[in-house]
Amino acid sequence: MSKELWKPGNMVYPVPPALVSTGAKDGRTNIFTVAWTGNVCTDPPMVYISVRPERYSYGFIEETGEFVINLTTEELVRAADLCGVRSGRDIDKWKECGLTPEKASELEFAPLIAESPVNIECRVKQHLDLGSHRMYIAEVIKVHADSRYIDEKGRFCLEEAGLIAYVHGDYVRTGEKLGSFGYSVRKQKTGKKPGQRRK
Repeated sequence: MSKELWKPGNMVYPVPPALVSTGAKDGRTNIFTVAWTGNVCTDPPMVYISVRPERYSYGFIEETGEFVINLTTEELVRAADLCGVRSGRDIDKWKECGLTPEKASELEFAPLIAESPVNIECRVKQHLDLGSHRMYIAEVIKVHADSRYIDEKGRFCLEEAGLIAYVHGDYVRTGEKLGSFGYSVRKQKTGKKPGQRRK
């Protein structure tokens, strides 16, 4: 297998193009797209986002210490793109994207995006200045899950929500299920090998 050697860069893909909603103490709100986000701890549940200081929402987070991570679906892909390339200083992204702000259950200033299947209310615990971005490490205060994706057994079928991913400049659909957690060590009931595609 032949490979080229590149200079250092951000190449951990795919990542979620999350819509992050924020609010200021004076009542202003905004949405911006963050691809540098993920989980950092289970107990207590903690996540992070990394934000450039020039982003409009940076000041809101600095002021209030809160934000909401809203997962993005195929229906929200245009909003994810627009909220990543346009500034809330210039346009009302809620109006431009046809999105609906909803009051969070625990946070005071940052609203939820009603159209997202999952809203994660976050409160900043600490930050790290790492160069171009400030990383906010936040505790998950509350999670809102769309009841349309909860089956009769109470399982949250998030795979049915049409989540998207961001891969090296492109938005892509999440793909076919290849396995589930722990499948590689479970005994197979059929002759199919672990990870083998269905025909």
